[in-house]
Amino acid sequence: MTERPNTPFGTGVQRFRSPRARLLQLDFLLLFATLGLIAFSIVTLNGPISSENGEPDYVSRQVAYVVLGLFLMLLLARIDYTRFRELKVGLYVTMMGLIVLVLATGGLTRGSRRWIELPFFRFQPSELGKMLLLLALSAFVIDRVRRASEHEITARIMLLGLIPALLVMAQPDLGTSIVYLAITVTVLFVAGTKWTHFAALGGVAAAAAVTVLLIAPAAGVPLLKDYQKERLTAFLQKEDADPGDEGYQLQQAAVAIGSGRKTGRGPEKATQTRFEFLPERHTDFIFAVVGETYGFTGAAIVLSLFALLIWRALRILTLAKNLYGALLAGGIAAMLLTQVFVNVGGNLGIMPITGIPLPLMSYGGSSVIVTLIALGVLQSIYVQAREAAAAKEGVALP
Repeated sequence: MTERPNTPFGTGVQRFRSPRARLLQLDFLLLFATLGLIAFSIVTLNGPISSENGEPDYVSRQVAYVVLGLFLMLLLARIDYTRFRELKVGLYVTMMGLIVLVLATGGLTRGSRRWIELPFFRFQPSELGKMLLLLALSAFVIDRVRRASEHEITARIMLLGLIPALLVMAQPDLGTSIVYLAITVTVLFVAGTKWTHFAALGGVAAAAAVTVLLIAPAAGVPLLKDYQKERLTAFLQKEDADPGDEGYQLQQAAVAIGSGRKTGRGPEKATQTRFEFLPERHTDFIFAVVGETYGFTGAAIVLSLFALLIWRALRILTLAKNLYGALLAGGIAAMLLTQVFVNVGGNLGIMPITGIPLPLMSYGGSSVIVTLIALGVLQSIYVQAREAAAAKEGVALP
């Protein structure tokens, strides 16, 4: 690597002398979308979703998670994200260890083993695993490019992403395993993998789906439990007279969203939410709560903020000063987009219910904190891209 010429600000990429000066270089559109979604989440949790009937105080807890998450986001925005590249093996091993640990010792809740009980909240390792996987895979891709052929890179990276995805699916947590696979495929795409490789991967995925859903049950070896099948097919049968638990949830979500109309019924008249007809209203179905309470207007604002968030992530991908930053930005964009698409699609009844949270909106410490950590890494990529551009052009940043 050639050394940059001396500039009025020093040699190489300019480093701000003041932490405050660096924070002033944040992507404020990204920050606006982040704070907007957080505010909407807290308002929604404080409206029709309240701490009545002995329920937890969701608002106070969510605020605590947000404060911790924002602190970590601003801290990561000041750190050189390329340092994570040197820790790739440790990050990957940590991710695998946490997933195995929760399978071995995690508490069983509603048939799932996803959480580790901590003194202040329930920690979900698979949530943190999303970022650990992205940080590690992006570094592995860069290192493999120098030492392996293209088909070997694709096969090895897919294997590194598939193993934790299958372990998460065994918890079972289909939604998060889908995010793991989306991150893996996106990292390969941003790295420039040939379309023929993706065609081959698509063929393998289709064959696996046919085997799980058709061939294995026909052979008397069911690979999915009955409730898992119901989750995957309920959105196709939500009009049935006896839709089952999952179909009932979709029916109630449809009623809630439809009753909101243009401007919503308001917190006091949101009967689907207040009287608990809508299940999991503070987590999986919080978008339906927004639809009932604030109507099409509120839902449009939330989706617009998500669109801004994802657009900024894609914009930062194009600005990144190196391939590692581009891979991370692309992976974060894929992580956010997949979660929004699957969660909102499930609320609207056009996607299966997978239990995936809506980023920054759904109640939950692990999801909120990890999402803000991801956005902190994104801010770090943006800040350093601006520093690199300024140093190259010899321009002082404010």
